[in-house]
Amino acid sequence: MNRPLLHTAEELHGLPRAGRRAVVMTMGALHEGHATLIRTAREQAGPGGQVVVTVFVNPLQFGANEDLDRYPRTLDADLRIAEGAGADAVFAPAVDEVYPGGDPQVRISAGPMGERLEGATRPGHFDGMLTVVAKLLHLTRPDLALFGQKDAQQLALIRRMVTDLNFPVEVVGVPTVREEDGLALSSRNRYLSPVERHTALALSRALFAGQDRLAAQAALRARAEASPASDERATALARLGEIRASADAHAVSAAGGGLPDAVRAAALHVLEEAGRHEPPLVLDYLALVDPQDFTEAGPGFTGQAVLAVAAKVGATRLIDNIPLEFGAHS
Repeated sequence: MNRPLLHTAEELHGLPRAGRRAVVMTMGALHEGHATLIRTAREQAGPGGQVVVTVFVNPLQFGANEDLDRYPRTLDADLRIAEGAGADAVFAPAVDEVYPGGDPQVRISAGPMGERLEGATRPGHFDGMLTVVAKLLHLTRPDLALFGQKDAQQLALIRRMVTDLNFPVEVVGVPTVREEDGLALSSRNRYLSPVERHTALALSRALFAGQDRLAAQAALRARAEASPASDERATALARLGEIRASADAHAVSAAGGGLPDAVRAAALHVLEEAGRHEPPLVLDYLALVDPQDFTEAGPGFTGQAVLAVAAKVGATRLIDNIPLEFGAHS
C-alpha cells in the first residue's frame, strides 16, 4: 500500500491533517460494503479532506461462545481494498495498543436500547462496541464517522452516544450493500456453504416481503380512501356493481389499524418456510421497531421504522434489516 499504514496512537497523531477528516471503522475482512463506506467517506470529506480507515477486531464485543478466534484477519487484502476505495491512511492497531492495561475497567454502557434484540441475544456486545468506538473517535479525531445501515441497532446506539456524550463528530449512515441475489454483504458470508447460502437468502426475501406488504396496503388504502370501510357499506357497494371498491373496503375494514402486524406476518411466513429447508434457518428474532429506541412498533405506529431479522444457518449467524415508512393511516 502506498498510503500510510499506522499501528500506534503516536503514529496516528503524527499523521498530517488535511481538511475534513472522515473515519470508517471496520473489523477488517473488507468487502464491497466497506469499500462503499470508504468511497462515501471520500466524497463527504471532499478532495481536500482525509479518509482514515481503522482495522481492529475488538475482543470486547465478542461473547464467550462467539467467533473471535474464527473471525477472518486479512490485512494485506484489506489494505488493497482501502486504498482502491480512496483511503488516505489505515490505522491497524494491536489489541494491547487499544487496551494497554488489558480489558478496560471503565466502559460505555449502551443503556436500555442496548439490551434489546441484538443486545438480548449477545449480552454486553453493545457495551464493548460503544467502548471501542468511543476510543477510536478519540484517537482518530474525525469530523465525520461513517457506519453501515446494515448494523441498524449499532448505528442507532452510536448516534445516541454521540448525542448524549457530546462527541464533536457527525455520524453518517450509509445504505446496506447487497449481492446480486439479495444477501446483505457481510464478512461472515464466506462461512456459508452453497446450500447454506441458499437458505440464508430467506433473510432478505422476508424483509422485502414485509416491504411489499406495506406497499400493497398503502395502495389498497389509496384506492379505498373514498370508499366506506364498514362491511355493511362494502356489501352495499357490491350490490351496485362496485366490486373493486367493495373488495378494497372489506380489506381495509379487516386490516383495521394492524398494518405493522401484517408486515411482520408477511416476513415471518418466508422465514418459517426457510425453517423447513435443509439446512434449516433457525430464527433468532424478527422485529419491527422504532429506530430511535428499538422498541416494537405498535398497531397505530407512524413514521420511520426498521424491519430487522437475525438468524442462524449452520454455524453462521446473520443479521439484516430494511427501513420502512408508515403513513398516518398505517
